[in-house]
Amino acid sequence: MEQNLNFEYKGFKANGFVMFFVSLALSAAGVWGIVNAINVDYGLTAILGIVAILVGLVILVGLMVIEPNQARVLVFFGKYRGNFLKEGFWWINPFMSVKKISLRARNLNAEPIKVNDKMGNPIMIGLVLVWKVKAGEIYKAVFNIDAPKPATTTQTQNGQTSVSTKSASEMRMDALANFVAVQSDAALRQVAGCYAYDSNSAVEGELSLRSDADEINDQLEQKLAERLDMAGIEVIEARINYLAYAPEIAAVMLRRQQADAIISAREKIVEGAVSMVKMAIDQLADNNVVELDEERKAAMVSNLLVVLCSDESAQPVVNAGTLHH
Repeated sequence: MEQNLNFEYKGFKANGFVMFFVSLALSAAGVWGIVNAINVDYGLTAILGIVAILVGLVILVGLMVIEPNQARVLVFFGKYRGNFLKEGFWWINPFMSVKKISLRARNLNAEPIKVNDKMGNPIMIGLVLVWKVKAGEIYKAVFNIDAPKPATTTQTQNGQTSVSTKSASEMRMDALANFVAVQSDAALRQVAGCYAYDSNSAVEGELSLRSDADEINDQLEQKLAERLDMAGIEVIEARINYLAYAPEIAAVMLRRQQADAIISAREKIVEGAVSMVKMAIDQLADNNVVELDEERKAAMVSNLLVVLCSDESAQPVVNAGTLHH
């Protein structure tokens, strides 16, 4: 039945400028009637004048201005009558209760929170989210999420006290923003707990938070869309904008990353050195430069590997004697 709870207002509406001038005309006629009744002493004319003025004032209550990407939810004595989305200056039944809501996009830059990744490592992770209320699901945003009543707040700054009162629409949007922030925190914790921080910690073939940002962001958008659907909110974009190890293990993890980098570099060096030694032995044999038995080949391989794999420059030792001792 919920799909029938969101529809556009189909009741009577009129151009706001026309009704504004009608209100002015009634008010002017009412004033003229009262003045004329005082001069001529006609009681009925005075009563009609007062009624005309009251009707003119009531008409003014029904005027409303709708800007682009804004909407009004109309309620008639507790009954939902639809959404008003047409921008411009309009007039509707003044006895309608009008709830204002914005359809414009909003940003949420969530502060980094501490969570445990799939491997149990504490990490700091934050997100940036762009969201807005769906035009087709305004009912959910207004009636599924509770908003506090307008409240007066007092602020003291530089010895001066200022009093501000938030409107009902501002309180409603604040309630939606708070709902988005809480659900974003929960979705971020859920996604971060399903993946390892980087590929060094992840099982081969699995995604990691650091190496597979696009796939993780897609997962995050999906989780957020599921959680925010009950409020009629559309997730335009969600992505992780901060990712780091928690301070208490950052130094240890940095040393581990350095060790992994050194091991990877050593593997490349050894691989290249072995290739170079093989090439040297093959070329010596092919060009008949020298004949080496297995023992001397082993000695040559050992010396070449020491030279090629050493961190420091090798110091050559010149053998001035014979080949055999």
